[in-house]
Amino acid sequence: MSVSPTQAAALRPRLLGRTVVNAVVGLSVLYTLLPVLWLLLAATKNRDALFGSELLSIGDFSFAQNLSDLFAMDGGLYGRWYVNSLLYAVVGAAVGAFVSVACGYAFDKYRFRHKEKLFGLVLAAVMVPQTVLALPLYLMASGVGLVNTFWAVFIPVLFNPFGVYLGRIFSQGYVPDEVREAAKVDGAGELATYARVALRMLGPGLVTVFLFQLTTIWNNFFLPMVMLSDQELYPVSLGLYTWNSSASVSPEYYPVVVMGSLLAVLPLILAFILLQRFWKSGLTAGAVK
Repeated sequence: MSVSPTQAAALRPRLLGRTVVNAVVGLSVLYTLLPVLWLLLAATKNRDALFGSELLSIGDFSFAQNLSDLFAMDGGLYGRWYVNSLLYAVVGAAVGAFVSVACGYAFDKYRFRHKEKLFGLVLAAVMVPQTVLALPLYLMASGVGLVNTFWAVFIPVLFNPFGVYLGRIFSQGYVPDEVREAAKVDGAGELATYARVALRMLGPGLVTVFLFQLTTIWNNFFLPMVMLSDQELYPVSLGLYTWNSSASVSPEYYPVVVMGSLLAVLPLILAFILLQRFWKSGLTAGAVK
């Protein structure tokens, strides 16, 4: 089937635009994957190869040795940091997701005085950087004797204004008012309606908020640095930072920092892979009514 000159002229801008878009996407993917590739290769090298020209080679494979050194360094502190991060992030994200979605549901379905003004405060809190709140949180924790404890890091991450905002959007998109009315007709109270009906419909929203919370808490650095002085309470992010600071004096820390950084990204990758289906559907909650 031949194409006329007019049709060819019309197709040319489309092909050019498609080529430009594909090129931009390809560069973006390359920009994203290059640090990951470097991390994978660097984790297999010893200290000498790490700073030599052999970094991109497949020889001098020291992955097992670096992994062993990582969990043996400083009496196995990295394993303790990893468990701490899992507790802070996984448990904190799970509890925080339930709290945020419950608050968002209340803002959507219930009527109370100054509701929109209070929700405006929630939106204003979204714009406040977390680093600004670190000092006030430290003073509050110091006042009740929680500084340098697990709770000093765990309690503040349970409350996320952005999660409350998302919870309201998910409630508007997933829980029709007719469903609540039908549950009331069947004799269910407000708490039973939320726990047995609304919460099940808000499953994709819970997963989405959980993933956002998990990423934020796992990468949390400044709050633990302010709150904690006991290394056994450190999360992975703060622990690797202290090792990296020591590496300038003790170069043997460099390979274990690289290996520790590689292991530190695995929980986030695993969480997004396992929960990807729910996350995708959750992101479209507000798009279809």
